[in-house]
Amino acid sequence: MIKIAPSLLSADFAKLGEATSALSNWGADWVHFDVMDGNFVPNITFGPGMCKAIRPYTKLPIDVHLMVEHPSDWIKPFCDAGADWITFHVESSERHLHRALQQIHAAGCKGGVVLCPATPVESCLHLLSECDLVLLMSVNPGFGGQKFIPETLTKIRTLRSAILERGLATEIEIDGGINPETARSCIDAGATILVAGNAVFRADDPKAMIASLRG
Repeated sequence: MIKIAPSLLSADFAKLGEATSALSNWGADWVHFDVMDGNFVPNITFGPGMCKAIRPYTKLPIDVHLMVEHPSDWIKPFCDAGADWITFHVESSERHLHRALQQIHAAGCKGGVVLCPATPVESCLHLLSECDLVLLMSVNPGFGGQKFIPETLTKIRTLRSAILERGLATEIEIDGGINPETARSCIDAGATILVAGNAVFRADDPKAMIASLRG
């Protein structure tokens, strides 16, 4: 089943509780929670306190995407705050990627790694056995509202083949520039989770948009 994970980065920050609560009624599967530290990316967004604040507003899994330089420092705080899934970038300053993934699992969450558009899929293949999820960025991280990078589709196919060859059940999540057209291309290539921000939160009918993205 294809999962849709609307990103709170595109919600009204003054009404995040209401926005989070609405996602279940709209038919969303996950809540995507973008964490930016102003170092790994040139923007600052949410911390563990905000994750804890929105947790009571939904029973949906909270999918925390760490766009930070020292992700291992933030794993336990976000798990304690109510996160269900945590992903971090292979391009970050984290030196011990396996250990960080084990840290996520030990804290009671599921987890995985994230690849920027220019990072080859090969950089995560040695980590697949530890990953519940691999998130492929289809835009450069840091800001919402960017256009989908078409080369992402080749990366999805390569990653899907590697997962199948290993007999794994690793999810493939795509983040950036998702709309009904790009969603279909990603699903056809092998993606299982789609992050959508503007497409959902700026839609006249968010429920219909989520259904359309799911195909």
